[in-house]
Amino acid sequence: MEHLDPHPVTGEPLPSPVPPGAGWPGDPAHADTPVATTAARVRRLAAGAADVPELQARISVCRACPRLVRWREDVARTGRRASFADQPYWGRPGPSFGDPEAEALLVGLAPAANGTNRTGRMFTGDSSGDFLWAALHRTGFAALPTSVAAGDGQALTGLRIVAAVRCAPPANKPTPAERAACSPWLERDLTLAAPRLRAVLCLGSIGWDAALAAARALGWEVPRPKPRFGHAAEVALTTPDGRSVRLVGCYHVSPHNTFTGRLTPAMLDEVLVGLRA
Repeated sequence: MEHLDPHPVTGEPLPSPVPPGAGWPGDPAHADTPVATTAARVRRLAAGAADVPELQARISVCRACPRLVRWREDVARTGRRASFADQPYWGRPGPSFGDPEAEALLVGLAPAANGTNRTGRMFTGDSSGDFLWAALHRTGFAALPTSVAAGDGQALTGLRIVAAVRCAPPANKPTPAERAACSPWLERDLTLAAPRLRAVLCLGSIGWDAALAAARALGWEVPRPKPRFGHAAEVALTTPDGRSVRLVGCYHVSPHNTFTGRLTPAMLDEVLVGLRA
């Protein structure tokens, strides 16, 4: 018999990983959502997603990278952190979270094994997320100062969080092939956001590079040589219809950066507020 654990918000008994349509709060997918099993299929399904909800549903069931699928599901079944052992784990790719009509995107690296891979929400369930969500609330983007679990009432206005890679990778290091396989999802996120997009905030150099690569793949004008990442670095990208989009860099909200003071709350607040400029 499949083991079930109660969801921390709803109390619904759920297996780990949770199947699409099983009752997880905010699950964008259902049992009939098409599943990408190869990189070529990722590209076709991403290109065919008509809107943000459909795109996120398809992202959330992707199985194109065997190593990442094994890892995320092994963590969900048997590799849980002891403090979360009594909770169900999402165990699937992390869909974007936030305002589908946002004028700003925030690009992260990849889900954490016991964060997004557990909660099903970007930057939720670990110290990196705690630091980020407090800042998002201070700067008026987030409804609540914390993001604990799906169904907790958290919401974003004017901002949507996406990622370069959507599955939790071993040692937090996706391979170049895995990053390439995942890139069409980010490209489609940019395409769907483009008509109203004003700014893209990239956490860390990998998020920066992924956003630049996605923009080039879509035919956006990107300065050459490639703009260098740095905290508060900024460059203008131009969409095919002539709209300017600001690409802004920010040190990642990793414990290494936040505990050492390389990234302070004031520094993060400043770049977040600047997204509205």
